[in-house]
Amino acid sequence: MEANKNKILVFGGTGYIGKYMVRASISLGYPTFVYTHPINSKTPTSKIQLCKEFNSMGVTLVEGELKHEQIVKVIKQVDIVICTFPYPQVLEQLKIIEAIKVAGNIKRFLPSDFGVEEDRVHPLPPFQAFLDKKIKVRREIEAAGIPYTFVSANCFGAYFVNFLLRPYEKKKDIAVYGTGETKALPPPEDIPISIVHSIFVKGELMNFELRKDDLEASQLYPDYNYTSIGQLLDKFIVDPPPPASAAFE
Repeated sequence: MEANKNKILVFGGTGYIGKYMVRASISLGYPTFVYTHPINSKTPTSKIQLCKEFNSMGVTLVEGELKHEQIVKVIKQVDIVICTFPYPQVLEQLKIIEAIKVAGNIKRFLPSDFGVEEDRVHPLPPFQAFLDKKIKVRREIEAAGIPYTFVSANCFGAYFVNFLLRPYEKKKDIAVYGTGETKALPPPEDIPISIVHSIFVKGELMNFELRKDDLEASQLYPDYNYTSIGQLLDKFIVDPPPPASAAFE
């Protein structure tokens, strides 16, 4: 790896999104650190195997809890911080923000967004409550004056096509929403339905224009062969991968 390349620290690097971030960072030649909970007898085998893979790739694993002194110490060793915490841990990023403020050396922070553009959508209350926590993190980052990039991935096509539409399931009965009969689901079961409503009924991923400070991701990688939703559906119907499960509590 080049000595002058930025050092990247990933929080949540052993999770669903995080592992892709770590592999991409290493493949591009960046010195990469992963901050993870200490491995013990209760650690899932899958995480242990992933950590071994990371070690073999040259990733620096830092085991610790989200204690202020611990994360300040590791943040001072890097240049860029990426967080990929799942929804239940979103507000834990406030601890990272405080540590970045104290360290004073971070060139850029990418918080755990990667979903919809939460500042520009207006979903049903269960989904809005979900997004309010991410909005709080955004405002704290801005107030702290930390250089940042908010990544709005518009629900990760492959992930959400599989998780929400479930093309791999073969059912005789189909649920049709919007019959006029009021029904209520208990939390957190109401969140996925609210997401479906926002995306497929209101079309909120497509109802706003990019601003002058926004950057459409394909402009960064014009040579990448992107996969359309139609192509994904064709793939999933023939040979669907098992769906990942999003954590909402």
